[in-house]
Amino acid sequence: MKLHELTIRKAQELLRNKEISSQELTKAVLDRIAQVEEKVGAYITIASDSAMKEAMLADKEISKGNIAELTGIPVAVKDLICTKGIRTTCASKILDNFIPPYDATVITRLKTAGAVITGKLNMDEFAMGSSTENSGIKLTRNPWDLTRIPGGSSGGSAAAVAADMCIGSLGSDTGGSIRQPASHCGVVGMKPTYGRVSRFGLVAFASSLDQIGPVTKDVTDCAILAKVISGYDPSDSTSVPRDVPDYPSFLTKGIDGLRIGVPKEYDTAKGLDPEVLAAVTNARKVLENLGAQCVDVSLPNTEYAVPAYYVIAPSEASSNLARFDGVKYGFRDKDSNNLMEMYKNTRSKGFGPEVKRRIIIGTYCLSAGYYDAYY
Repeated sequence: MKLHELTIRKAQELLRNKEISSQELTKAVLDRIAQVEEKVGAYITIASDSAMKEAMLADKEISKGNIAELTGIPVAVKDLICTKGIRTTCASKILDNFIPPYDATVITRLKTAGAVITGKLNMDEFAMGSSTENSGIKLTRNPWDLTRIPGGSSGGSAAAVAADMCIGSLGSDTGGSIRQPASHCGVVGMKPTYGRVSRFGLVAFASSLDQIGPVTKDVTDCAILAKVISGYDPSDSTSVPRDVPDYPSFLTKGIDGLRIGVPKEYDTAKGLDPEVLAAVTNARKVLENLGAQCVDVSLPNTEYAVPAYYVIAPSEASSNLARFDGVKYGFRDKDSNNLMEMYKNTRSKGFGPEVKRRIIIGTYCLSAGYYDAYY
């Protein structure tokens, strides 16, 4: 197995046994990025210099016996999570040259755990989309078939892991934005329970739905990364003050007797591909063979999920994105003659079509005059 193909768990073992160094591993990943990035397009920013410096520091810590969960392991991050000194664009022209002065809490936790940050990953602009075609920076392709999409909005996070352009990554999930691209790219993605992972430093799309989560090559890696980024954070008012379980230890307990609900409405969902249904049916059989009890359940309001999402998410987005006006940071139109014109031109030129569409939908939904008609 080549170094860039390692899982987090295997890399941990080799680094702790000093069979490889973090610098060797990080260089192998950076070489892999250089080899395939032009085809896949997973990265917006590649942090080669800082990554190699972090790898060198990791090797020094390993030599002293100071080894944390992710010491020396290259991890990449979706480009709407703030990284001090590394630009954070949200795949939008309006933040094209924005460099945060602070780290998001999840980045602080990655660094505390010893991770090496290799760069920032492509996405649908402000996480609004499901194909990564709405990126204002570039297109990302599915590594398994370059003529197909990787899914979205965390398409770069899933594609980078699938193409071995990082050992693991972070994405964000509002309405499927980790889980769907993970499915498209054949990797493992998880949206943690709301409040489990701090949102401090995550550029907000829909604050009541957004959650940061891991994207990895297997379930063990997912458990390792989830444990690192989880935990209470006083900087996030929605963070839940509960102890973080030892997720990796759960994987050795088996699932004998575990009851798993299977929503029957999903089997007949409009647009469901037969191959997807077959994969879910097969997964059910595998779980049952391992001792789990799969039970048919009903979620009768399933048909209202997408309509509800398209009221909640755009409404919150229209409020959250009001801050991008060209005054404090990001793109500012230079051809305006007055303040109101500058606001209008900055937002018109800075936001892409899908973001504008959702802002308009959200503003419409929040209009007091339409309350009776909608609700």
